Amino acid sequence: MGPAGSGKSTYCATALQYYQNAKRNVHLMNLDPAAEKFEYSPSIDIRELITLEDVMEEMGYGPNGGLIYCFEFLMESLDWLEEQIGDFDDDYLIIDCPGQIELYTHFPLMRQFCYALQNTFKFNIVGVYCLESQFIEDTTKYFAGVMSATSAMFNLEIPQINVMTKMDLVSPDLKKSLDRQASLFKLFSNF
Repeated sequence: MGPAGSGKSTYCATALQYYQNAKRNVHLMNLDPAAEKFEYSPSIDIRELITLEDVMEEMGYGPNGGLIYCFEFLMESLDWLEEQIGDFDDDYLIIDCPGQIELYTHFPLMRQFCYALQNTFKFNIVGVYCLESQFIEDTTKYFAGVMSATSAMFNLEIPQINVMTKMDLVSPDLKKSLDRQASLFKLFSNF
């Protein structure tokens, strides 16, 4: 999860390939009803149940209202989800979420989805929050990103890992500084 354009789909595709190479049973679910193209082929795709385009056209909603409607519809269609998950009992399920952070911070829909995964389908779950590393170079953006990640963690009530993506795009000076800090952290973590 994370803001639009933060590298969520790339992260999911990379994780999928990693687990496949490690010979793990892994599946990828697209949870974005507005997604148009993928770096992967999803095993489960919310667009088979409902699409944002259809909701906007048929209901007259805008993008944000339509997305909320799609998730409400998904939560009312847990039998569809159960059928899609099938026999994934001991498998890994990577879920590529939409980039509208209000789903994680303002509405209970993602928390309800996580609750269903944990309690109805008996999955152990962890959230991965992706944030663009370029945000580090702009204090205001970085602070906003950290706050949205924290808000998502509290709202979803699940363990969460925060990942800085697109590290190849940060300035060379900042990269040196981060490398120094990482070295210091490693040094102090050995004590």
